[in-house]
Amino acid sequence: MFAATAVAAAVATPAMAQEEKVLNIYNWSDYIADDTIKNFEKETGIKVRYDLFDSNEVLHAKLTAGKTGYDIVVPSSNWARLQIDGGLLKELDKSKLPNLANMDPQLQSLIGRSLDPGNKHLVIWLWGYTTLGINVDKVKATLGSMPMPENAWDLIFDPKYASKLKSCGISVLDSPSEILPPALQYLGKPAFSKNSSDYQDAGRLLNSIRPYVTLFSSSGYVNDMANGSLCLALGWSGDINIARQRAIDAKNGNHIEALIPKTTATLLFDTMAIPADAPHPNNALMWMNYIMRPEVHASLTNKVFYANPNAAAIKYVKKDIADNKTVYLSDDDKKRMTVPEPYSSDIRRIMTRVYTKFKTGL
Repeated sequence: MFAATAVAAAVATPAMAQEEKVLNIYNWSDYIADDTIKNFEKETGIKVRYDLFDSNEVLHAKLTAGKTGYDIVVPSSNWARLQIDGGLLKELDKSKLPNLANMDPQLQSLIGRSLDPGNKHLVIWLWGYTTLGINVDKVKATLGSMPMPENAWDLIFDPKYASKLKSCGISVLDSPSEILPPALQYLGKPAFSKNSSDYQDAGRLLNSIRPYVTLFSSSGYVNDMANGSLCLALGWSGDINIARQRAIDAKNGNHIEALIPKTTATLLFDTMAIPADAPHPNNALMWMNYIMRPEVHASLTNKVFYANPNAAAIKYVKKDIADNKTVYLSDDDKKRMTVPEPYSSDIRRIMTRVYTKFKTGL
């Protein structure tokens, strides 16, 4: 079946055959199934070169500089909007993406309304939300007689809790655009505020908890949670569930849980896109169409515990994952979440200054 599909694609689109049999991908860590690349290479004869980044800031800087050599990049949707506006991403030839028909129209519409008008540039890879992960037993033991807060965000943003939990390890994502939205929301301000003074207020909040943060990490925190080196992490839902599964597999007694805040959290939509100067754009389209096969998209979710946007894929997702409400949020929980918005250049500069002061403690 796979071989027949590849032959049909080559016949229908001769231009694809003219490209070098290479595909250069730039993606987040822990964000692909074990056999995804191997199966694609076997089917198409295209050699995949796969590199990793750990923040949108790093990816954006590379795209802005140009000539990255990458054919597929995976920016978060609000950063992708900046790249679309800057002419850094190529419009998709949808005639070569028949599997777009499998995508959830509600999620596509959510992206298309404000982040990628007309859905011309982006295909959702996976989605989740920024939240807190805890080592349940260690947090309870460390807090002692202090009850768990009603608002989960108190665990990190209220020094009363953070000062106690420092002893068992607190991690935060190493990225201004991931830390500041929840801090702003905690203060009752818009997660993607356009007001510079809001970021100064968020900076003061972050500075108040700086003495208690023991790690800044956007990838290594997963293993640290799994092995018990951390008891609290501000991270991504899928990563926290990966840590949970690794602890289960290791039978090390660490009970990891991704929290669903009762207030709100920011959704994340990571998207496949083709850089404007991609050397192998047709190979990139073949990759996108391959990923959007229901069984392939489901295999990503089964490995990395992020929900996929593929309406036809749910029957291939393992039942315990499909039923896990920290992976596939309930409708009520989804309604409380905040959809990401793009940042202006001025706000990004302010965020970087605020975050650098927070991280350095100066």
